[in-house]
Amino acid sequence: MSQTTIERGRITARVPLRVQETLELAASLVGSTVNQFVVQSALREAERIIEQEQVIRLSERDARAFLDAIDNPPPPNPKLLAALADYAARHDDQTGTIDWSPQPKRV
Repeated sequence: MSQTTIERGRITARVPLRVQETLELAASLVGSTVNQFVVQSALREAERIIEQEQVIRLSERDARAFLDAIDNPPPPNPKLLAALADYAARHDDQTGTIDWSPQPKRV
């Protein structure tokens, strides 16, 4: 029977007595130790913050505008058309490569 070793770290914090008493009471109410309670609470908050920073939320109006722009994009401007023509002229469909050389520096 093999046993997996879990690496663990230690988190310590000095808190005012009033905060410690509040944490002890809350931990006892849910049947955990103060350390377990603090780590579980901090982990929930950390996950909430990470999700908040990774998820883009749009208002209903902004979501409609975004989806409308995807469904009905504006016509390409002259610079985009020129870039597409340049790409098509340089792109080799057989190899998937682009014939590219650096532009001379403008002074």
